[in-house]
Amino acid sequence: MLALPVALAIMTIVTTVGAQSTQPRAPAASLARPTAGTKAPGVDGFLQRWLLLEPQPINGQLTQTAVQAAVTTEEFRAQLTTLPREGDTVKAGNTQLTWHAVDTLAYNVNLYHFAYALNKPTSNVLFSVATVVHAPREMTDVRLAIGSNAASVWWVNGKEVIGIYNDRQTVVDDGVSKRLTLKQGANVIRAAILNAGGATDFCARFLDAGDRPLTGITVRLSEQ
Repeated sequence: MLALPVALAIMTIVTTVGAQSTQPRAPAASLARPTAGTKAPGVDGFLQRWLLLEPQPINGQLTQTAVQAAVTTEEFRAQLTTLPREGDTVKAGNTQLTWHAVDTLAYNVNLYHFAYALNKPTSNVLFSVATVVHAPREMTDVRLAIGSNAASVWWVNGKEVIGIYNDRQTVVDDGVSKRLTLKQGANVIRAAILNAGGATDFCARFLDAGDRPLTGITVRLSEQ
């Protein structure tokens, strides 16, 4: 049996740690609030402005069967029907989740930083993300190229174009779509990133017909 002073000291530590875990945390250092109306990709073509939904709980299985089951539920499909705005909320089970607009300061979007800063879980979760790519003209034979930690599924203008599965690290251009066409004007890009544990992030860019980074586009979080 512990002596009373030692027991009290342990209780104090546990209480303090528990209290800290519920306190507001500093904003994610790798993410910033968007300021300008549009954001162009850099020379490497990565899309750096996104809407991120707070993480939804999943069972943590990352096989193709499990991931496809997670993204074909009626609840998740409902999230694909309208383009969200910052501050919009959705119901996932008994939890209210909020959409957040972010610019990433790197080529990738660090979802662990995003969730941790909001005191949200980072393991056994699904992140729903969206952005809008505006093309100055119709662009044919382009490909969406992505990487994610861990599994992810991607849609362009409502059509599923990429799925990568199982526990994996983010690798640039790990998954590449078939040739597709970006229409003139707004093109809605969506994804679900599923993580079982540890770090989680993603990156995305378009490649042109010659497999070079596509830079003649802009990104903003609306279709107008």
